[in-house]
Amino acid sequence: MKYLSVCSGIEAASVAWHHLGWEPVGFSEIEPFPSAVLAHRFPTVPNFGDMTKFKEWPIEPGSIDILVGGTPCQSFSVAGLRAGLEDPRGGLMLTYLEIARRLRPRWIVWENVPGVLSSAGGRDFGSFLGALGELGYGWAYRLLDAQWCRTHGHPRAVPQRRRRVFVVGCLGDPTRAAQVLFERESVQRDSAPRRAKGQGVAADAKNSAGAGIHETVGALCADTHPGAYSGQDAYTGRLIPQPVAGTLGNRGVRSHTELDGHGAYIPVHPFTKSKRAQSVTDEETWVQGQVNPTLSLFDQGDTRATTVAVGFNWQNGGGYGNANDGLGITVEGTGPLQRCNTPAVAHAMTVRRLTPRECERLQGFPGDDWTLIPWRGKPADQCPDGPRYKALGNSMAVNCMEWIGERIAEETP
Repeated sequence: MKYLSVCSGIEAASVAWHHLGWEPVGFSEIEPFPSAVLAHRFPTVPNFGDMTKFKEWPIEPGSIDILVGGTPCQSFSVAGLRAGLEDPRGGLMLTYLEIARRLRPRWIVWENVPGVLSSAGGRDFGSFLGALGELGYGWAYRLLDAQWCRTHGHPRAVPQRRRRVFVVGCLGDPTRAAQVLFERESVQRDSAPRRAKGQGVAADAKNSAGAGIHETVGALCADTHPGAYSGQDAYTGRLIPQPVAGTLGNRGVRSHTELDGHGAYIPVHPFTKSKRAQSVTDEETWVQGQVNPTLSLFDQGDTRATTVAVGFNWQNGGGYGNANDGLGITVEGTGPLQRCNTPAVAHAMTVRRLTPRECERLQGFPGDDWTLIPWRGKPADQCPDGPRYKALGNSMAVNCMEWIGERIAEETP
């Protein structure tokens, strides 16, 4: 099958459909950096540039099987001005329809943000679907979330929540598009009977842990429903508190609540470990205090140290010094013997920016560094991050496109 990709970006569709043996006849992209990615990754495929000049393209009507593209979403996104079709970028939706009218592909695949459903009270999206019908396309649309879209190439989907509206149209067939976007089981309007018993919450552990202190734990219950796609059930989770017996012993209080003897829960003060067992005969001790940090430098042992609050280093017997000194480099010193209790995880709120390589993985691109290309006369290893972030943020998720492509292949004689 042959396809034309418009608003191509960094071409998630071609990455997703490569294993199907489908052939791109051309791209349409005007942004400089994505165009450079296309030229680097697909040197033999022409980039026709501005999609509004489609009448000048050397493509004959009926010569392509699929028209695919995600026209700019800024005019429909809830994060933008919501100008809809009045925005020139939103108007490219109509240009997409004109290309379909001229070339008459059998299939169309169109993608956009969920905000398109409510733009102009739904009239913009309704106009798009109505125009597809007038062109002779049977259509279906569905909101897919990349984190649940599992395919042969992405058996675990991708680790990001990315919800997008996908429209599939089939020329001259009113039902085949729905068969692509929806599993047959989900449109039969008859849920399968549930014959197996549900799994209950595990019984308490009093026989193994003893009695006394009780801990409230949560059991995550999954509510599955039909219509989840690619074999992955969607679910909603809820935590059901259940009292589970525990013990104090020399491990300290691990619980957040305890029973007061009348069936009511009362608060339990958190404890912090003040001495850790150094041998099998030694015992740990706990003192009432703040919640114990997940990670600390307690196990480094007793040191005589002088702390300089300028950074962190594990060398030279490194670690942290007194809690009042904050994060610092600890070197051998002549101070008093002391136990290091400074948490190794900072309490202050910090946000680490994802790297471009991580963003590529989140979008499902193969290998690493799909967008790391020679740019503006500099080698690939000097490619700036800024244009890579923008191109990846505007891209489709590869696994969603792969899922749609595989289902179109199944429905194509």
